[in-house]
Amino acid sequence: MESVAKMIDHSLLRPELTLDEVRAGCELAARYDVASVCVRPADVTDAVALLKGTGVLVGTVVGFPHGGTTTDGKVAETRIAVAQGAAEIDMVLNIGWLRSGLEEGVEADIRAVVEAADNATVKVILENAYLTDPQKIAGCEAAERAGAHYVKTSTGFAPGGATMEDLALMRAAVSPHVKIKAAGGVRTLDILLAMAAIGVTRFGATATAAILDDQARRSQANTGG
Repeated sequence: MESVAKMIDHSLLRPELTLDEVRAGCELAARYDVASVCVRPADVTDAVALLKGTGVLVGTVVGFPHGGTTTDGKVAETRIAVAQGAAEIDMVLNIGWLRSGLEEGVEADIRAVVEAADNATVKVILENAYLTDPQKIAGCEAAERAGAHYVKTSTGFAPGGATMEDLALMRAAVSPHVKIKAAGGVRTLDILLAMAAIGVTRFGATATAAILDDQARRSQANTGG
């Protein structure tokens, strides 16, 4: 189970989640030994305390979910999150700027977050549901030039999520050292494995337990256990 588990960022971003639900989500993440939890900024401190020593990283979001926060605001959010112990930052690029052809502004916005994140991993959310294919490519290229570690399909709050076509496009748009994260609609093991086959290495998911339980059942059947 570990190889698939360590590709999953367990998502705890819905605005209505109670603190007890966030804590239960962190406990689930630790039980399944996933890569990380992705929590709301106000929940970072709690998640870091709950997951200390487990091997599960804590990530959070910046400029979420619309991307229209000022660059200074994104930088401040990033610095606070990192100071509180967040190891990963999933930022939303400025969607309106990208749609307006302002690639240099998009790149500068991302670079400012990368610099503020210091050694934390930065994943750039494109929000593909609002973009044309050329805009998706331009966003990926801007993220790579700015030093981001991942490009990511979606917030999970737009009309559409990850698609195989978008993931293939994104994989082709960046160098091999830039990784791909799929989010929005990753609800089954089969979907995850199909996406992994085209080069996706991280997945945002809320159906974490169902996916990993399915993998455990299949592994047990294959070994005759």
